[in-house]
Amino acid sequence: MNRKVLIRNASIVNEEKIFNSDLLIVDDFINKIQDNIEIEDDFQIIDATGKILIPGLIDDQVHFREPGLTHKATIKTESRAAVAGGITSFIEMPNTVPQTTTLKELENKFEIASQSSYANYSFMFGATNSNLDEIKKLNKSEVAALKIFLGSSTGNMLVDDQDILREIFLSTDLIIVVHSEDEKIVKENLEKYKLKYGKNIPFECHPEIRSEEACLKSTTKIIQLAKETNARLHVFHLSTYSESLLFDNSVPLNEKKITSEVCVHHLWFSADDYKKKQGLIKWNPAIKTSKDRDGIWKSLLDDRIDVIATDHAPHTLEEKSNSYLECPSGGPLVQHGLVSMIEHYLNNKISLENIVTKMCHNPAILFQINRRGFIREGYYADLVLIDLDQPWIVKRENILYKCNWSPFEGEKFKSKVTHTFVNGNLIYDRGNFSDILVGQKITFNR
Repeated sequence: MNRKVLIRNASIVNEEKIFNSDLLIVDDFINKIQDNIEIEDDFQIIDATGKILIPGLIDDQVHFREPGLTHKATIKTESRAAVAGGITSFIEMPNTVPQTTTLKELENKFEIASQSSYANYSFMFGATNSNLDEIKKLNKSEVAALKIFLGSSTGNMLVDDQDILREIFLSTDLIIVVHSEDEKIVKENLEKYKLKYGKNIPFECHPEIRSEEACLKSTTKIIQLAKETNARLHVFHLSTYSESLLFDNSVPLNEKKITSEVCVHHLWFSADDYKKKQGLIKWNPAIKTSKDRDGIWKSLLDDRIDVIATDHAPHTLEEKSNSYLECPSGGPLVQHGLVSMIEHYLNNKISLENIVTKMCHNPAILFQINRRGFIREGYYADLVLIDLDQPWIVKRENILYKCNWSPFEGEKFKSKVTHTFVNGNLIYDRGNFSDILVGQKITFNR
């Protein structure tokens, strides 16, 4: 191989610092970080003057729909879009068809990704009311985490037997990741709105159906269970301020037993946007009030919330154009998640250092990922160059998702990802892709 790339004069954002430096890549790894690196003639040189260089993002929550739902997306199409958005590693969810609830199906996904992924990959294993024996067989050095749906969502993998839930918590030392909504409250709310509106429930009712109460009750209960069983718990996609206050910010991330995450759509949109966006911003948990959004921002900035992810969950535009009851929840975000967060930086809402901490460093720490998520000598050269002053508008013709739509369509972003390296390979270069698929299976230091 002997690939040699010199990134010259980059503004590196890493480990809460911003500094100018050269960076040398040799084969898969970062070889040297220092000023004025001297090179030989056979090096590729990239002039990064005026650009920032960050570690490749690690998105710990995506739905790439393969196998079984490939009319919506595939690992190949969505990992390609992810790389264009600065995501170099992803962890994919188990609610595919068939579900990833057996070791056989888990291995099938790893095989698919090994043949088709532009980015590095891992998968979560899904818990059900009846697969405890399979859960006990999992190798924690190979599986990212165990995913439990406490509220029904796409794929209907609801775990609602409390005795089994407790047994799962007692039976694994994997990170347990939850989608946390109280199913009983959601169902009761839905019936009320059906009585009121029949089949024509307005999308504006979604945050009242999948309500703050449903989120808070579920998250309170699951945190209590984690404390009682001494389990390692990570709560996905917080959507309410009240929930976020349940989490601790008094200790470093690597000492926390209970952690949390927010997704980019809950930081960008609010309930005020349903009137215009309709089903395009229907997610579970629901986008809620502007007060919730502001409160989530507060908890993100004071470190009650540890990770920013996308929950990329594509459906076809035809599916998303259905009425409320027939419209599936979820939307595509991997291509636009980073630039949406940088927009918040440019609007003085969050620092670049904190974006990198929450989207690169913290997922690596939380999941104990081997040699990724930081710009360090000896680490994999998963790297992203960004121009902070290259405005562009999200249009149908530049959307890379297989479903070919985005909730950000029409939005003007001021920054742009220009280059993405995966394992030292320049996979994305100013709109052009390498056809070499170099994504590797993520390994864990457990």
